[in-house]
Amino acid sequence: MDLLGLDIGSSSVKAAILRDAKVRGKVVRAGFETRHTDVRVEVDPPSLLRAVAEAIGLLGRAVKEVDAVALSVMSPAWVAMDAKGKPLTPIITHQDRRSVEVAIELEKRVGKERFLQIAGNRPVPGGISVTTWAWYLQHQPQALRRADLVGHLNTFLHRQVTGARVIDPSNASFTGLYDTVGQSGWSRELCDAVGVSAALLPDVLEANQIGGRITDQAARSFGLTGGTPVVAGIVDTSSAMLLAGTREGQLINNSGSTDVLGLCADRAMPHERLLTRALGVGRKWMSVSTLAAAGTALQWMQQQFFREMPNGRFWKLVHALAERGKADDGRGETAPPWGTVRFEPYLAGERTSVEQKQGAFLGLTLSTTREEMLAAVIEALAEASAARLELFRQLGVPMRRRVVVTGGAKGGLADLFHRDWKGKWTFVVEEEATLRGLAALDRGE
Repeated sequence: MDLLGLDIGSSSVKAAILRDAKVRGKVVRAGFETRHTDVRVEVDPPSLLRAVAEAIGLLGRAVKEVDAVALSVMSPAWVAMDAKGKPLTPIITHQDRRSVEVAIELEKRVGKERFLQIAGNRPVPGGISVTTWAWYLQHQPQALRRADLVGHLNTFLHRQVTGARVIDPSNASFTGLYDTVGQSGWSRELCDAVGVSAALLPDVLEANQIGGRITDQAARSFGLTGGTPVVAGIVDTSSAMLLAGTREGQLINNSGSTDVLGLCADRAMPHERLLTRALGVGRKWMSVSTLAAAGTALQWMQQQFFREMPNGRFWKLVHALAERGKADDGRGETAPPWGTVRFEPYLAGERTSVEQKQGAFLGLTLSTTREEMLAAVIEALAEASAARLELFRQLGVPMRRRVVVTGGAKGGLADLFHRDWKGKWTFVVEEEATLRGLAALDRGE
């Protein structure tokens, strides 16, 4: 059976035809813009749909012969739609931080522990999308007056191509309105606390269930075949976990612009410093720790401080500084490459903090060089990556030492993020894991 896999991240749509977790032919990509305006991070819905159509078109006529379509999506990516499926808002991504004040109020209203017990997470601004919904109700209620459906990116795509109103448990977990811990459906208590109607929410289907079938209109718009089934879809890192294997204790590391480390478990284990979500299929969960600005922190350094330096030379410098930091024995015999400079790695906030942290350099002097600042960023990211393992150990689930690594980390950045992990680990790189994992949905896994 051939499956059209669509993997939609924060800047591009990747598409491929899959059979048994293998790519038949090529993986194609079409880009779209994510707007960063102060604390707001948005995607224009029509531009994303154009990228979807472009990516599908790059695969040629073979897409018309696929047996099904599956979606892997960034999450949350919140959007409200009218009765015809027309978007009433931009797509608000997980990096959006406009809703800090309403998130603080919401947590006070429900109680931190109670919110954790139901939703599995704190109401993190942007990262748990109910905070975005609450922000719109407070600041732009007119935008929602004609709302008929509110959901995440897979909800929006289904509404466009199948007409269905669906979401899967992995995406539902990041709404902050779903009983993530029990996987029993939408929480009336949380809906009432926000003041939203559950009638506006999509139906929750397991990620491998058919959500709908391609409509004739969508077939013409996207170059597909009418009637082709589309499964509900899943969060991107959950898709990668399906490829890695959903045994308890399995780790998946999606390393790129953000660095996501996920642990598979047989039960929900809410922790205020971790994200908890249903895997998307079966009675499985994931505990997740995210460095919101990982590769992007280094890209920011390149753009702001090393713009004149050729790209290849810059990344060689990054790896050289990372090796120097590794060589330091901690006894002062080797001067650390960052001198007195320290960096707080929160340029995109923190995915588990309600009151958002911000990035900062500490210890700057008139003699500080840009290389020392870059080294400080590298060391902060390596340290933060290793610190996540201790959070996972607190959950009491033995971690398997074979870690599946995927993502767009440039030039071996994943090696940098694993540099300070203590103990023996085996890192297995799986190319396009978030895309290839979709083949497991076709098999009903």
